[in-house]
Amino acid sequence: MRFLKMDPFLVGLLCAIFLASVLPCHGAAVPVFHWLSVGLIALMFFLQGARLSRKAVVDGMVAWRLHLLILCCTFVIFPLLGLAAHALLPGLLLPELWLGILFLCCLPSTVQSSIAFTSIAGGNVPAAVCAATASNVLGIFITPVLVGLVLSQHGQLSGNPLDIVFQLLLPFIAGQVLQPWLGAWAHRNKTLLSFSDRGSILVVVYAAFSDAVMQGLWHKLPLADLGMVALADTVLLGLVLVSTTLLSRFMGLSRADEITVIFCGSKKTLASGVPMANVLFPAASVGLIVLPLMLYHQIQLFICAVLARRLAQWKKSEEAPPAAAGQDA
Repeated sequence: MRFLKMDPFLVGLLCAIFLASVLPCHGAAVPVFHWLSVGLIALMFFLQGARLSRKAVVDGMVAWRLHLLILCCTFVIFPLLGLAAHALLPGLLLPELWLGILFLCCLPSTVQSSIAFTSIAGGNVPAAVCAATASNVLGIFITPVLVGLVLSQHGQLSGNPLDIVFQLLLPFIAGQVLQPWLGAWAHRNKTLLSFSDRGSILVVVYAAFSDAVMQGLWHKLPLADLGMVALADTVLLGLVLVSTTLLSRFMGLSRADEITVIFCGSKKTLASGVPMANVLFPAASVGLIVLPLMLYHQIQLFICAVLARRLAQWKKSEEAPPAAAGQDA
């Protein structure tokens, strides 16, 4: 039942949206929150670079066969599914929500939940650590290119994808350069820095939704559209879970590696997605654009938690001796 409890981070996101709805920042507060968001995002990526050991970065880039499949799922299959869905059902969602779906498809994988679910399901945890790391590091380079290719035709990009280099990549590199001196301190204060990371995201979400509310967000978004976004996210996740399973079996991967591909190849990161959206899209559109990602974040946690437990049970039943299995029955 603990998997069914509401994620505290999700509660914080909902509170940030509620606060932005009833008390949005406006006037002179807007530039203050803008620069505060930029500074907090840069600090977050700097600390990520300081926490991540050099060995983890290198290992995440050299185990190429498994990681290539995961990267293919993350950065090829996802965008193709998003583009196909938009081509087939362009009128299903508001244009900004479709942009959010397509943007979601261009993002890298998560780290913590990918590793956690791989571990629960009995997958290859070291490979999951490397794969999730590779996806996040390479995503800083790949995502802006994908966003430019996939979304430029919609004319909604107000920022330059190269801005990500200055606002996200350079702080990350600076953290990596200082990692030998800051790494031990960052690991000792991992919990505190986790709160700092999440606090940064909450500030960005509040600022984004404040601007969207001032532009009439809740007048443009009927409740039925919100339900359609949740349905689209769920179908997208289901298609990717099936695709990762079939591709893993086609390539003849072991059961442990298959589990790793399933969980690392189906995730999308909220922690990096919100800052990237804040850089790439017009301020008035960011609130609607990140909605599909926020919903997908919770849906992937719930469905993958259930799936991980089920895979763990199947693995236990397969490994149980025949006599013990008969006694259990």
